[in-house]
Amino acid sequence: MALLYKADPVRGELWKRLFAEHAPDIEWRAWPDIGDPKDIRYLAAWQAPDDVEALLPNLDVLFALSAGVDQLDLDRLPASLPVVRLLDPGITQGMCEYASFAVLSLHRDMLRYRQQQLARCWQAHLLQPAAQRRVGVMGLGMQAQQILATLKTFGFALSGWARSEHTIVGVDCFAGDEQLPAFLGQCDIVICVLPLTEQTQGILNRRLFQHLPKGAALVNMGRGGHLIEEDLLEALASGQLSAAVLDVLQQEPAAPDHPFWQHPQIVLTPHIAAMTQPESAFGVLLDNIRRHQRGESMLGQIDRQRRY
Repeated sequence: MALLYKADPVRGELWKRLFAEHAPDIEWRAWPDIGDPKDIRYLAAWQAPDDVEALLPNLDVLFALSAGVDQLDLDRLPASLPVVRLLDPGITQGMCEYASFAVLSLHRDMLRYRQQQLARCWQAHLLQPAAQRRVGVMGLGMQAQQILATLKTFGFALSGWARSEHTIVGVDCFAGDEQLPAFLGQCDIVICVLPLTEQTQGILNRRLFQHLPKGAALVNMGRGGHLIEEDLLEALASGQLSAAVLDVLQQEPAAPDHPFWQHPQIVLTPHIAAMTQPESAFGVLLDNIRRHQRGESMLGQIDRQRRY
């Protein structure tokens, strides 16, 4: 029985050592050296190889080495193949850190102070208390709830929106398309951590921005496909939005002439909000393999209809 790894080779060496130490009964193989494909029962990958059904005829489970699975073309995978996303606590911690950095940077007006520094301008601006700053999160899954819990410690007024109803202590929760405008209307800073689906593709657009209070700010740490980039530039130019922190783009890496690179109202980072860490993720992955071997439900298995 073997597991095939298809992702970053540097981190792959860490995974290999962990499996050798804690799960020697599972043979480790790294793409493209797959050996006898009939031996491979598990695939741990960022993206699946082409024609996986023919290539790996005895594959039992595809483990996505990420919190989401939108990078996978699910329509090209066998309908009966379980796809399991990685519930790595290290990813959640990273997302909480990034959200805190982004919100605090916007709350404390750091983009303006950065421009003042470049202009050699020493000028203070009034500080708005955190309790008067309204922060909303789009998407209320596990990571989003941890982000809200982290932001709660700073005293922000918190709200959340998702397609289904949620109840979270200390958070005003909104649900469904009908309540989306009301949610947006009370967000000074809105954070997107939605999964990327057909319903959420391009959701951060001109129409959505118009529902935000004038001068609101955006944080996108979901997927680049959520954002209509031209609409963001228009909203920043008009003053409808004051700033944005973006960790993801429609096309990555950004082209050298992409307008976001030198935009004074945008902080751009190269998809680094969170990264899978073998040290924290290994136990989660191994537990799911053992669950599968025992015939138990695996944690993080996606709903193929909902695509998350």
